[in-house]
Amino acid sequence: MEFEDRCHKVQEPKFDCLLFDLDDTLYPLSSGIAGHVKKNIEDYMVEKLGIDESKIETLGNLLYKNYGTTMAGLRAIGYSFDYDEYHAFVHGRLPYDKIKPDPVLKHILKNLRIRKLIFTNGDKDHAVRALKRLGLEDCFEGIICFETLNPPCPPQGDQEPKIFDIAAHFAGSGTADELPKTPVLCKPNVEAMEEALRIANVNPHKAIFFDDSVRNIEAGKRIGLHTVLVGKSQRVKGADHALESIHNIREALPELWEEAEKAEDVLYADRVAIETSVTA
Repeated sequence: MEFEDRCHKVQEPKFDCLLFDLDDTLYPLSSGIAGHVKKNIEDYMVEKLGIDESKIETLGNLLYKNYGTTMAGLRAIGYSFDYDEYHAFVHGRLPYDKIKPDPVLKHILKNLRIRKLIFTNGDKDHAVRALKRLGLEDCFEGIICFETLNPPCPPQGDQEPKIFDIAAHFAGSGTADELPKTPVLCKPNVEAMEEALRIANVNPHKAIFFDDSVRNIEAGKRIGLHTVLVGKSQRVKGADHALESIHNIREALPELWEEAEKAEDVLYADRVAIETSVTA
């Protein structure tokens, strides 16, 4: 009976899953990758969608601010394009050599004996390539990515798309509540995040979410996740912890290691007890 009670305690840790954003979370903003992504998105808008270059900066800022990602915003206001082509253009041309192997982080993750998942708005190919550059490709059970939540974009057909002028909307008396909805599911949309957790079979109340985006952290807190803002030293609304670097996980969350050590101690004690009773 005592053995069963101990096992029961071991099987019920406070947390049973860690969710990690990828870009600017598992590798630093200083890598410069984010700047290249921004440039590639802007080039795509001009070269592939025919948007006037003079409008790109204002339009991109409005879409990102109101929809979470520029891609989600472009689809909302009426643009139709192949998602794989978009990701190949935006991520396929990135200088991945700027992402350096991180043996320190690999050691940390390998010593965390808890389920670990990537949760990114990016496509799977990008996630796989970035993780491989970091040397972390074998540290996670799976990847929740763009394809997890979004089916392929339906073909546009011959009809010219009607584009919603979001800049004119806000220049007038328009509000965010009146904006067209996007078919793209991504962070920080709460419904998208809840669907991602459902698909991955993650209980938000027993999961810790690491992300560099304040908006994503706030959304994560709203759905019940324990939240860690990465890349900042000061906590913000919605963040339970703030880490200047992902390498500081143990200092911020020592309970993850304490629970693992307690579990090992209990299992070792029971193993000794069993072996003693067998040899006696």
